[in-house]
Amino acid sequence: MFNIVIFGAPGSGKGTQSQKLIDRYGLTHISTGDVLRAQITAGTELGNIADSYISKGHLIPDDLMVDILANEIDRLRPQANGFIFDGFPRTIPQAEALKKMLGQRGEEVHSVIGLEVDDEELMKRLVKRGAESGRSDDNPSTISNRLKIYHTTTSPLREYYTTEGKYRPIHGLGHVDEIFQRITDSIDAHPSSPKAKN
Repeated sequence: MFNIVIFGAPGSGKGTQSQKLIDRYGLTHISTGDVLRAQITAGTELGNIADSYISKGHLIPDDLMVDILANEIDRLRPQANGFIFDGFPRTIPQAEALKKMLGQRGEEVHSVIGLEVDDEELMKRLVKRGAESGRSDDNPSTISNRLKIYHTTTSPLREYYTTEGKYRPIHGLGHVDEIFQRITDSIDAHPSSPKAKN
């Protein structure tokens, strides 16, 4: 199995590139938001515990989130070629918890794809997205705040994965296919790289 973490600021193109990676390598997408919603809707034990935090406006504790992810990985593993994690980890404790949980299953994160786009471009993209989609949270002051939070929480994470030799900075400007080519060049250079799905 080949496991990827993809991260980048809001508007960096994570969703678009994740889908292209899934199509190319046959990876299974794990979005923490989707997994949480599914567990809560299904009324599972973990989902109910998570809902008790969310309904009070609290953040879900890292260990609970990792338990929910472990559950999902165990469910999907038999038919998966590897996973692409989207939206997790966001902090160093989460990265360490993910490493431990995967290690218990004889797995690891092989590559961390960091889509690097400057704030000015991100602001342009998100304001445009807001105008096209009508999303009220895509306005300059909210975007500026979201980018500030992103930089504060993920800069240490970038350092963490760089120290582990797993962080792959990807220049996130240009045509979607050009950016994708940069990502696949980086993945294909990895000794454990998956072959493209035919």
